Amino acid sequence: MNRLAGKRALITGGTSGIGLETARRFIAEGADVLVTGVTPASIDKARQILGDKVPVVRADARDLDAQRGLAERVREHFGELDVAFLNAGVSDWRPFEDHTEDSFDRLFDINVKSVFFLTQALMPVLANPSSVILNASSSAHGGYGHSNAYAATKAAVGSLMRSWNADLLRSHGIRFNAVSPGPVDTPLYSKLGIEDPAQQTAVLEAISSGIPLGRMGMPEEVAEAVVYLASDVSAFTVGQDLILDGGQTVL
Repeated sequence: MNRLAGKRALITGGTSGIGLETARRFIAEGADVLVTGVTPASIDKARQILGDKVPVVRADARDLDAQRGLAERVREHFGELDVAFLNAGVSDWRPFEDHTEDSFDRLFDINVKSVFFLTQALMPVLANPSSVILNASSSAHGGYGHSNAYAATKAAVGSLMRSWNADLLRSHGIRFNAVSPGPVDTPLYSKLGIEDPAQQTAVLEAISSGIPLGRMGMPEEVAEAVVYLASDVSAFTVGQDLILDGGQTVL
C-alpha cells in the first residue's frame, strides 16, 4: 500500500492494543516508526512483534522530564518527525462518589497534561507539514455512567486538538486531528479488576449489547483511521474528531 512511505512516525503507548496495531499498520504502509511503552513486559513483547529495526522506548507519560527526553530521542533518531500518534492514556471508570484526588490527578496527568507538554516538546522536531493525531474517546461525546473524570480528560483532548490548529497550522504546518474510539477489544478490558473469566466474558457481552452494530470494535479498525489521518490523502482534513463506536453515540 505504501500510504506512509518515507514518513517518520512516533506512536506513544505503542506496545499494546490500539497503539501496537497502529505501529504494525504504519510499518506495513512504509513508515519508519518509534514507539513508547511503560511496562517491561509490554515493551519486550512489542520488540518481538515489531522487530529489531523499530526502537521501543520506555517513557512514563506522567513524568514530564521523560516526555522532554522522548522529544530529544526523536530528534536524535529521526531529525524531524512527520507523524505523531499521541495514544498513551489510561482509563478509570468508577462511580463519581468513589473518585479521589489521586485518581482524578492520575487521569488528568496522563491523559491531558502529558499530551500538552509532549506536544510542546515535539514542536521543534515536527516537520512542516506534519500530522498529529490524538486518541480521544467517544465517552467525550455522550453521557455514560461511571465515565465522569475519564470523559472529562478526553473532552479536554478534543479541545486541545481544535485550539492547536488555530495556534500551529499556519505558523508551523502542523495539522491536528483525533480519533474517538468507543468500546474496543483491547487488553484495557482485562484491567477491569475482574479475575473470573466467565465474569469478564459477561461484562464484555454486556458492553457489546449496548453497541448498535452488536459488537466491540477491533484495534485494526481504529488503526486504519489513524493511517488515513497520518497520510497525505487526508491533507485537507483538519480539526476532525473521528468517532469510531459502532453507532453508539448517534443511535
